[in-house]
Amino acid sequence: MTAAASNQSWFDVENLPDAISPSLLIYPDRVRENIRRMIAMAGDVRRLRPHIKTHKLREIVRLHLDAGITKFKAATIAEGEMLGEAGAANVLLAYPPVGPNAARLCELIRRFPGTAYSVIVDDPQVVEALAAEARRQSVQIMALIDIDCGQHRTGVAPGEQALNLYRKLKDSPGLVFDGLHVYDGHIHDTDPSLREERCEQAFAPVARLREELVSQGASENRIVAGGTPTFPIHARRRDVELSPGTCVLWDQGYATRFPDLDFLIAALVLTRVVSKPGPGLLCLDLGHKAVAAENPPPRVYFLNLPGAKAVSHSEEHLVVETPDAERWRVGDCLYGVPWHICPTVALHSSVLVVERHRVVGEWEVIGRRRRISV
Repeated sequence: MTAAASNQSWFDVENLPDAISPSLLIYPDRVRENIRRMIAMAGDVRRLRPHIKTHKLREIVRLHLDAGITKFKAATIAEGEMLGEAGAANVLLAYPPVGPNAARLCELIRRFPGTAYSVIVDDPQVVEALAAEARRQSVQIMALIDIDCGQHRTGVAPGEQALNLYRKLKDSPGLVFDGLHVYDGHIHDTDPSLREERCEQAFAPVARLREELVSQGASENRIVAGGTPTFPIHARRRDVELSPGTCVLWDQGYATRFPDLDFLIAALVLTRVVSKPGPGLLCLDLGHKAVAAENPPPRVYFLNLPGAKAVSHSEEHLVVETPDAERWRVGDCLYGVPWHICPTVALHSSVLVVERHRVVGEWEVIGRRRRISV
């Protein structure tokens, strides 16, 4: 018997000879359960606007649609096109449309009339360019003002700057004000009470801005708020849309930092031992090209070798140290939970689908492309 456990665990694959490595494995039953938990947390499926940047898979979009979710958030034009092709009713492009992306957005609107597209803006010049392109292509673009609530990445402060941008939107033919986008990605406290306190502090100016906009005649007061860490906090507000992303697949980083969030690991990297370079060492075919490496180690946690520690990591190789190295043979498989699943998915052109402990198919990660057709 090899190092594989004699008792079958949820992640074990029986037909491993059919599975190349390194590969990304997706477990659809666990994805469905995470979607069910998302809906339960939201309280109403109509409040959900999941971010698909995590999985980038049309098949998982269809699982969302099957569960009654119709609104989505995307990061790229390609992801937006994938959602249009899948039949999503409503798509928010949560990235400023600069350069050629303004024309590409208008093309999406024309190509998929059954999908209502909107976009975030935070700059007067972008508003002008977007409005000009909308008029040139004879489309109408729904625009949400992107609010900086503390991350200082994109967005405007929720005060006079936001009000001025609202006034400019109102005076820009081709654009229609569609609400506020508020992403609080800087809030990632492990302590739930501290996370809630910081979330409430960040959101308070946004609530005041909404009231001011209503007083100035804004008929649309939609707010799209938060990500996965603050999902349960914003879920208690009955008047916001919720846009979690990572929780559909989950990863080791979020599982470690947010143990209060009850989601299942639904994606794993499959890797094999390719060499045993020294005592206590295993070399795996899991380099930077197969698992996200933007964070310092650990970048992956092995379910069937939990004590392994990274020694070196390069493009094609990951060398780990473990006192159990002698139990492993060249060719044996390890199942790893990525620390950060979103960029890990983007490294794979396709994923292997695992159902009932067998690889049963392959899905193309079409949303990882920079361009599909638009």
